Amino acid sequence: MSKKLIKGNIALCEGAIAAGLHAYFGYPITPQNEIPAYLSRKMVELGRVFIQGESEIASANMVMGAVVTGKRAMTSSSSPGISLKQEAISYMAGMELPALIVNVQRGGPGLGNISGSQADYFQAVKGGGHGDYKLVVFAPNSAQEMYETAYDAFDLAEKYRIPVMILSDGIVGQMMEPVEFNRPDKKEFGEKSWALTGCAQREPRSVQSLLMKDGALENHNIKLQKKYAEISKNEVRCESYETGDAEVVVVAYGISSRIAKSAVKLARKEGVKAGLLRPQTLWPFPSQAIAKLADSKAKFLTVELSHGQMVEDVRLAVNGKTQVEFFGKAGGGIVNEKEILEKIKKMKLGS
Repeated sequence: MSKKLIKGNIALCEGAIAAGLHAYFGYPITPQNEIPAYLSRKMVELGRVFIQGESEIASANMVMGAVVTGKRAMTSSSSPGISLKQEAISYMAGMELPALIVNVQRGGPGLGNISGSQADYFQAVKGGGHGDYKLVVFAPNSAQEMYETAYDAFDLAEKYRIPVMILSDGIVGQMMEPVEFNRPDKKEFGEKSWALTGCAQREPRSVQSLLMKDGALENHNIKLQKKYAEISKNEVRCESYETGDAEVVVVAYGISSRIAKSAVKLARKEGVKAGLLRPQTLWPFPSQAIAKLADSKAKFLTVELSHGQMVEDVRLAVNGKTQVEFFGKAGGGIVNEKEILEKIKKMKLGS
């Protein structure tokens, strides 16, 4: 199968289109502008829906309106824009709507800058909006994975009736790599028994997040938590590299995982038994895989483009069994493989 040299953001668009994306709603912000720019032409050519909303808030609410009819719809933005969408995301989580939300992260807080960052981890996996809800959060680390994750995300979102977020960053979104379009165009979609499609010759349906009857919201939350438990059991995805005999395991996701993998290879060349565990889903988090490695007393080094967010989940998974250290930079700063290598070697020596 032939490959095409494209940016990660464009690869994501192609994956979503192949998955049957029916409608896109968004608002421009760097470093994700390739997504609305590309879809503004491509969606119209395909006879599908593209709307640039008057704001991020409007765009997220347009997604809600489209998905409630059973159509596949998505929005994308970058960090401060995703903050503006949080109210609608909470509503969609409460209404169990299978929307796709893409965050191509940039430096923060505030408007920050347009460099790549991983400082939105807490917002994505801990619930950026109000209420006790979860999103499935994917963290691709290549243009190929941007394509494949966008394709697969819709099926998973519909399987569980849950919003899915792709948490990318400005580096993965902007870099160009060969991408193999290895997914068939999806043309058949399952019946959605909950979708609001008009109630001619059937009982009316209702999809809502306002539940005022005694006990109704409590029971709804119990139902959601059971679903989250099922997702945690079945949908954890992670990649291990040289962890079998590792004395130091680096945990990193997205672009950091690619830099960390180079550092692990350098460490191995110097005789240091290092390995890499890469969470591909940030929620559900691969806690059991980390806990199993912690049983071997391997030390953990968490690498992020932030001042330390995912490291909290690594520490929870390790549960005090062994040492956990952090290395990272924020505000657009990029870690490099030699810095990670030095940290690995210091941990190996016990300093």
